[in-house]
Amino acid sequence: MKTIRSALAITALLSVAGCQQGEHAHQASSDHGAPAQKDLLARGEYLARTAGCNDCHTPGYAESQGAVDKAQWLVGSPLGFRGPWGTTYPTNLRLKLSTMTETQWLDYSAKLRTRPLMPDFAIRDMTLEDRRAIYQFVRSLGPAGQPAPDFIPPGQDPQPPYFDLVLPAAPPVAASASAGES
Repeated sequence: MKTIRSALAITALLSVAGCQQGEHAHQASSDHGAPAQKDLLARGEYLARTAGCNDCHTPGYAESQGAVDKAQWLVGSPLGFRGPWGTTYPTNLRLKLSTMTETQWLDYSAKLRTRPLMPDFAIRDMTLEDRRAIYQFVRSLGPAGQPAPDFIPPGQDPQPPYFDLVLPAAPPVAASASAGES
């Protein structure tokens, strides 16, 4: 009986020690994950700066040559882009991504198809890790600002400010020299 109690006591001690070691192991892995999250956020900020996200989605960014406080980044813009497709406005990414999980964003961004001028192909061509980094960075900024104005269909005039993107007229069709020879 004494042997059984000793065995149970040793088992209990090993279990407690294992649990404590597991807690420390988990804590160490969490600490180790912090730099990875920090790196992901830094990568997202880098991409927002260099991939042109701020150029349209942050008011005044291009005009100030990037001298906009990060607290004002990616809040969308009331500046429209009018063309044959209608008038589009840069989305408030901080509000949009605040409603999405990372998985939803990764799926959405992998299939992204938008109206001009958004270079959706650039987002689709990014690596999964780059799209994760953008998501994590934008989410770290927190929701801010107002939703961008709604899309305006072709033929309707938007309120200023907007860029009017006019396509050149097609060149006249020249009469074929061979047409008169037949």
